[in-house]
Amino acid sequence: MKGAPERIINRCTKILVNGEEYDMTDEARQDVDQANSALGGLGERVLALAMYKLDPNIFTKSPAYPFDVESWKGWKDVKERDPNITGWFPMFNLTLVGLVSLNDPPRPSTAHAVAKCRKAGIKVIMVTGDQPATAAAIAHKVNIISDPELEYNYMVKTLKMEEREAWEKSEAIVIHGDYLAEKHHEQEAL
Repeated sequence: MKGAPERIINRCTKILVNGEEYDMTDEARQDVDQANSALGGLGERVLALAMYKLDPNIFTKSPAYPFDVESWKGWKDVKERDPNITGWFPMFNLTLVGLVSLNDPPRPSTAHAVAKCRKAGIKVIMVTGDQPATAAAIAHKVNIISDPELEYNYMVKTLKMEEREAWEKSEAIVIHGDYLAEKHHEQEAL
């Protein structure tokens, strides 16, 4: 499995180190999170890779096992194999293999376009599928965030500033889509 580190890591109970599988401890999780943050902070797009060893008695019988890649959302939270679910495949209890970072720099003209928009009085907002650290680094590269040390989350998490003070002093904020979805859901429930 590959995907956003925050999604994949939460599905892993083991980690591969020098070819050996070990339990995913809190310390190992912190190390992976630190590496993820460091790579994201450089503006790298980060993917986590995980594996699962399939039981050959189940998954290689003839005829070929019918993996269901179309209606999996109906059983996506099933953590252990249920023989009544046709096409089920494991999405939990995975082994983290590692992180891969990709350098996908913004187009050279983007920073100039942002500057022109600002000069015209247009407030520039970036929407991306990247994780927050990567989004902040890229936003800084294209001058959407002029000073990364004045980004709200950086001030709270790295500088350990109180939330209210950070809010008053910050000049930018990176908001994860999951947080927006959560707030939207809360407002719908009112």
